[in-house]
Amino acid sequence: QVQLVESGGGLVQAGGSLRLSCAASIRAFSINTMGWYRQAPGKQRELVAVITSGGSTNYADSVKGRFTVSRDNAMNTVYLRMNSLKPEDTAVYYCYARHTLYDYYGQGTQVTVSS
Repeated sequence: QVQLVESGGGLVQAGGSLRLSCAASIRAFSINTMGWYRQAPGKQRELVAVITSGGSTNYADSVKGRFTVSRDNAMNTVYLRMNSLKPEDTAVYYCYARHTLYDYYGQGTQVTVSS
């Protein structure tokens, strides 16, 4: 069982920046993949960015060049740095972890980008 707790969401103007953090309840080095998903109102949950224990990353096309995912295994934490935010980035952002054969999500943090 892995518990994930997000922080760092909020309201920001278009063009601004935010950094999300997510702390895992177990040693991060034992988690193969960590990252972020998001869900906007009326839409399905979608992948934003993930990073493996080896440092390989994968980003949604819509955030490439603007968002950066990173992890600190010593702190059991994954981060999402979001720059040049757009109103269409408005969503609930969920921390994600894949541990053994199971997927885990945090409770979500709201990110709202005003135009």
